[in-house]
Amino acid sequence: MKLKKIIAAGVLVLAIVTAALTVRHFHRAEEQQPEYVLSYAENQAEDYPTTLGAKRFAELVEARTGGRIRIVVSAQGLLGTEKDVIQQMQFGGIDFARVSLSQLAEYIPELNVLQMPYLYTGSDHMWRVLDGRIGDEFLAEIDAYDLEGLSWYDAGARNFYSATKPITCLEDVAGMRIRVQESELMADLVEALGATAVPISYENVYSALEKGTVDGAENNWPSYESTQHYEVAKYYTIDEHTRVPEVQICSQMTWSKISEADRDIIRKCAEDSALYERELWIKREENSKKVALANGVEIEELSVKEKQKFQDAMMGVYEKYCGDDMDIIDEIIAEGRTE
Repeated sequence: MKLKKIIAAGVLVLAIVTAALTVRHFHRAEEQQPEYVLSYAENQAEDYPTTLGAKRFAELVEARTGGRIRIVVSAQGLLGTEKDVIQQMQFGGIDFARVSLSQLAEYIPELNVLQMPYLYTGSDHMWRVLDGRIGDEFLAEIDAYDLEGLSWYDAGARNFYSATKPITCLEDVAGMRIRVQESELMADLVEALGATAVPISYENVYSALEKGTVDGAENNWPSYESTQHYEVAKYYTIDEHTRVPEVQICSQMTWSKISEADRDIIRKCAEDSALYERELWIKREENSKKVALANGVEIEELSVKEKQKFQDAMMGVYEKYCGDDMDIIDEIIAEGRTE
C-alpha cells in the first residue's frame, strides 16, 4: 500500500512537471512567432554573393528584432524576373529584393547616371561615389517610385564574351548579335559599338548562345562562371564597359507598415549585409576567373588605345541619357582623379 502511494505521488509529480514544461514550451513558441513574415526576391543561385548577402540581411533583421521580423529569401528567380519583381513590389506583392541598377533604371531614368559606360576608373572609385553623398541622394530618389532604397551591392565590372570569335578591337564587335538585359541603356551601348542588341531574360542566355540565337553576351565574371556560359562562349574580353551596382529595395507598401524603429534596424542590416556581400564578391570573382581558365576560356584584354575607341563610341549614349545631368557626371569623373 505504501509502495502504491509512493508510485502515485511520483506519477503526480511527473504530471505536474510535464504540464509545467508544456506550458513553458507553449509560451516560448508563442513568443517566437514573428509579427511579420516578409518575402525577398533574388534571381541568382543559392551560393551567389548577392544571394548570400540577402540571407545575411535576413539573419541580421531576425536577430536584431528578436524574431519579430522574419524575411524569407527566394533565390534562382522563383518569384519572377527582376522586371516582374519590381512591378510586383510597387503594388506590395513582394516585400524586398535585390535588383540590378539597369533594371531599376527602366522605371527611374535618373539612375542611369550611375551606370554610364566607362564612368568609373575602378571599384574603389565607384564605392567612394555610392557610399558618399551622391549615392545617398540617388537611394533617396527611389522613394518617389513606390520603393525604398536600402543599400548598394557589388556586381563587379561587366565584360563581353563571345561564342564565335575573340573580341580584340571595335571592328570585331561590328555585326555581332549580343545578348543584353531588358534595358534600353544596355541595348544602346551595344548598338553604339556597331552590334545588334538582343534582349533575352537571364535564364535563357545559355540556350541562346548554344543555339546561335546570339553570338555573344556581356556580364561579370561570377555570372559568366556560375551559369557555365564558358561552355558555349569560350572567348572573354576584359573591357569593363560598365560597373553596374546592385541595389537592395523594399516595397513602400511594406515600409509603411513597419515602425520607425524597425525601419532603422532594417536599413542598418541592409548596409551591414552590403559590406559582407562585397567581401564575398571579391573572393568569388577571383575563383570564377580560375574556373573559367581551367575550362579553356581564352581571355583578351583591350589595349589602352582600343579601349579609347570603345569609349569614344559612347558619346551619343551620354548625350541621350545624361544631357541634363552632365554636372553629376563631371563630379563623378572628378572623384576618380583623386585616386
